[in-house]
Amino acid sequence: MASTERHEQEMRQKASRALRGGVKDPIEMLRLQCLSRGASGIKGLGRAFRIMDDDSNKKLDMSEFKKGISDYGLVLEDGEIGDLFNTIDMDRSGTIDFDEFLRHLRPPMNKGRRELVLRAFNKLDKTGDGVITVDDLKGVYDVTKHPKYISGEWSEEQVFLKFLASYDTPNQSDGLVTKEEFMNYYSGVSASIDNDAYFDLMMRTSWRL
Repeated sequence: MASTERHEQEMRQKASRALRGGVKDPIEMLRLQCLSRGASGIKGLGRAFRIMDDDSNKKLDMSEFKKGISDYGLVLEDGEIGDLFNTIDMDRSGTIDFDEFLRHLRPPMNKGRRELVLRAFNKLDKTGDGVITVDDLKGVYDVTKHPKYISGEWSEEQVFLKFLASYDTPNQSDGLVTKEEFMNYYSGVSASIDNDAYFDLMMRTSWRL
């Protein structure tokens, strides 16, 4: 788990370099802008969209979509936003399902990597309700080796909440991690690791799979 900090830095640098090199595809451009913010960048964009979804129908029209991208601080021209919207709105309904949009945006992982991430999530999700909570972590994540727990600075609960926050959007942590959020996080980490064997080793070591 500690190794993910290095992967975060590598991913941000890799995405920033790719952006400087010039990207034409609007989905790839938006994906790289999100990844340049770290593994939680795509998840953060999803949160920005959900905040605007007042009727909870998980759909956005063009104006909402444009506002979500702007509010999240991403830089795209109006024409690029239009191209992006039309790429996702394949049925030309004038709205897009933002869960489907986030799946398009998520860096692709091969089958082996996806299966490892799902195995890790299922191991953590002890109750099987599709959400990782503090209670799920008890008995699975050992806090006794955490330096702030050893020093007495943090309680067990604080260590758990800090751990969950690492998978959450900065300043918007709710102490819950869904399967989609977990997958979004690790798709970002995966984007910084070219070698399948290394990704496999990292996941198995981190989660004792």
